[in-house]
Amino acid sequence: MKNSLGAAALGFQHLLAMYAGAVLVPLIVGDALGLTPEQLTYLVAIDILLCGVATILQIVNNRFFGIGLPVVLGCTFTAVGPMIAIGAEFGISAIYGSILASGLFVVLISGFFGSLVRFFPPVVTGSVVTIIGITLIPVAINNMGGGQGASDFGSMTNIALSFGTLLFIILVYRFATGFMRAISILLGLIAGTVAATIMGVVDFTAIKDASYFHMVEPFYFGAPTFEWSAIITMMLVAMVSLVESTGTYFALSDITEKKLTEKDLAKGYRAEGLAIVLGGIFNSFPYTTFSQNVGLIQMSGVKSRKIILITGLMLIALGFLPKVAAATTIIPTAVLGGAMIAMFGMVIAQGIKMLSKIISESQENSMIIACSVGLGLGVTVVPELFAQLPASIQILTSNGIVAGSVTAIVLNIVFNMLPSKRKQPVRVPVQKSAINH
Repeated sequence: MKNSLGAAALGFQHLLAMYAGAVLVPLIVGDALGLTPEQLTYLVAIDILLCGVATILQIVNNRFFGIGLPVVLGCTFTAVGPMIAIGAEFGISAIYGSILASGLFVVLISGFFGSLVRFFPPVVTGSVVTIIGITLIPVAINNMGGGQGASDFGSMTNIALSFGTLLFIILVYRFATGFMRAISILLGLIAGTVAATIMGVVDFTAIKDASYFHMVEPFYFGAPTFEWSAIITMMLVAMVSLVESTGTYFALSDITEKKLTEKDLAKGYRAEGLAIVLGGIFNSFPYTTFSQNVGLIQMSGVKSRKIILITGLMLIALGFLPKVAAATTIIPTAVLGGAMIAMFGMVIAQGIKMLSKIISESQENSMIIACSVGLGLGVTVVPELFAQLPASIQILTSNGIVAGSVTAIVLNIVFNMLPSKRKQPVRVPVQKSAINH
């Protein structure tokens, strides 16, 4: 009995560690797309459920899929900016068409993605992650004011809530340690919502109207539509996520002392592809490994897949309970905005961290970063720059993230993969006495 309770407690701890990231993505995307409270409740619920399904797909180890490591999966923040951009341009149906196509693409390339990784070194993935983080900041700033177009935008109430939430998160992150620090975003959302309730600006109607139980529904938002630029965007997002997941796999391999083979990696990629396909079918999100749970495994020392299985089952159970999902939808927009500054800022910080390791290696890498980040941000701010180009070329230029990503990939090939004809500098021998001098 004690062992069962202990395992359940450890599983719940993993759920708490990833919960803020899991619910923030649907809240941000749903708010940007203007979903109704009922639709937003469904989006949060199905996302929680599929986080559990994706996790279980990955921890199993059969002939076809599953890395067989204690890994937790959740919706990737890398997809937030692209999904909002696709939804704004083509509508919500194109989002799920692109997710479905990118999931099938990952399944198809899973067997040989290891050989494609060389096209996504840190200079490419770091540039892409940085671009995505930068393009998300305006979303966070708008939400801090109460949401774009809100009648009370920039009111003292919204400013107080957003900055109060951000300050709370900063203080927890600064003074807490271990698990409490790992869930600082979640604690900030709770504290901000409690403060908003005291101020009388929280509407509990969504919880009251939500049912106690519901069944999942394929293509809840309608039949998917397919747009080439949207599909290419999500394929790039998926490949960047696979590169990040590869790092997580090897980190867990080291922690659990399980050696990974190419076949294991292929099964891991295939499991992520299947999870993304399910995200497209059930109108959820692309899924990837959550690194915060790796930190929790290191901290607790518990490496059993059984604990992660319990976490996955808990997530699935919560996904069938709309009232639980509705409880997250009552978080005021301003509170979300404060938390989003920290979350999206961490995305930028992660990109900078990836780039800092290689930016000093060569001037070529600096040029790749400069051009890809500059073009990606520029196209995001001024999307009409390439409006006169043929539609077939606009597939690669209409979206800042795609434009920046393609630029990084092409320049990496030009600078780092093609043979160089430059003459090597002649090294002049230096006498020992000169060195001493």
